[in-house]
Amino acid sequence: METEVQQQAISYPTGLTKAILIATAISCAIIELIDTTVVNVSLREISGNIGATTTEIAWVITAYSIANVTIIPLSGMLSNLFGRKTYFTASVLLFTFASLMCGLSDSLWTLVFWRFIQGLGGGGLLSTAQGVILGAFPPEKRMTGMMIYGMGIIVGPAFGPILGGYITDNFSWHWVFFINLPIGVVASILSWKYIPNLEGVPKPKIDWWGILFLVIGIGSLQYVLEEGTAADWFESHEIIFFTITATLGIIAFIIRELSIDFPAVDLRLYRSFNLLMGNVMNLIIGMILTGTIFIFPLFVQTSLDWSATQTGAFMIPSSLFIIVGMIIGKKAMEKGANPKILILIGIVLNILYLVMLSYSSPESNSSNFFWPFMIRSVGIMFMVLPIFDLAMAGLTGKDLAQAAGLTNMFRQMGGAIGVALMNIYVNQENAFVRSTMIGNISEYNPISTERLSGFTQLFSDAGYSTDESAAAAYQLMNHTLTKQQALVSYNHGFMFVAISLLAAIPIVLLIKHKKKDNNSSVSMDAH
Repeated sequence: METEVQQQAISYPTGLTKAILIATAISCAIIELIDTTVVNVSLREISGNIGATTTEIAWVITAYSIANVTIIPLSGMLSNLFGRKTYFTASVLLFTFASLMCGLSDSLWTLVFWRFIQGLGGGGLLSTAQGVILGAFPPEKRMTGMMIYGMGIIVGPAFGPILGGYITDNFSWHWVFFINLPIGVVASILSWKYIPNLEGVPKPKIDWWGILFLVIGIGSLQYVLEEGTAADWFESHEIIFFTITATLGIIAFIIRELSIDFPAVDLRLYRSFNLLMGNVMNLIIGMILTGTIFIFPLFVQTSLDWSATQTGAFMIPSSLFIIVGMIIGKKAMEKGANPKILILIGIVLNILYLVMLSYSSPESNSSNFFWPFMIRSVGIMFMVLPIFDLAMAGLTGKDLAQAAGLTNMFRQMGGAIGVALMNIYVNQENAFVRSTMIGNISEYNPISTERLSGFTQLFSDAGYSTDESAAAAYQLMNHTLTKQQALVSYNHGFMFVAISLLAAIPIVLLIKHKKKDNNSSVSMDAH
């Protein structure tokens, strides 16, 4: 009864105010997520311009990711401490100013520093934007807010590469950062005017030890995930050191947060089975979204000779088709569909998409990938919407803000884990497939000798000498082998993710759906 009275006392924005509020929050979330991927295609030009090596330039991405994943779970506390309006507006301004300084940077470590600052501002935007959007709707209409936010987190990263490629090809890499400036200036003005503070939230005491342990633990873990592949994982003393540091930091953080009255991150929220299962599934979604999208561009560019622009352009239709998946998923949930069933359908659709990709051949083209990616768009939304509802069910005010931070942290960490696992798998698979294939190239194999003779004759007809023709033929044979090896490895990678996704099914089955008698959101409890 008391909860119903409290809900009636909460006022929700309406009309133009609500539209501007949501547009401001989602545009800020989208530019933050675009910036996680927009720089990737510009790294080669940036490294050449500022004189950085391939290994060094990776810090431009790593610094942003570490700052991002560290600040996200603290956003709820900082929002309560400074007031949501002040914190959100300050995050927009910090993100915008750091974007300006990134574009003006003329050395590697200056750029890395400002990317770290940009990540701090961006992480604050992401979680707070989710809380703002969900808080603009009463519980029974929160699914609409989830749709809007879900569209942002899916579409943003998908448009990043094509936008970055277009800007880099037609202007310069500096404009990858400068493009944020007009959006940031307008968003900061609108956020100060329209973003409301949370009512009745006492100022929290600052948990300095909790913040320190979180920064050490999560920051070190993100570093390990980002840099592990390049450093050959546990062959590196550096990776071993940061793995131990991450483990100790996270353990100390958990003990600290569960033993004080005013934690920086309220881990007691995990008493809610809803939030716990929702975050486990968000980790899995992050792995699927980022891991498979990470290897797809590498796959088509390495094995099928697609350009970066062609790759980015291909991703746009399926990103827009996500809207169709949202509408179908939302209507199904509004009609009382069991969220468990929707999540399982989403898992099956994603498995189907991955299996279809795993049968790619050297003749595959964009038409072969069109429908698998459309299936993926619907499947992802059938997972995202019910899982958001699961994670946020029954939460309001400061608890909603804290839960938003935890949810986004798990999704970001899932993405980093997904990329790391795919890197490990594909690299090992490349070595295995190459060693298997190369054994078939010998003078005793008529197929390989015939192919080699054909290549030799081709170069001989083109005017090469006998020795030059033989050398060029072996080089072309090696190039053909490398492309085929990559194709097989990526196909195996897609199938590996499809099989791994089966592990999510028992997690979904652990959840028991309990339908409420009223029209409010569905709830899920432990069996």
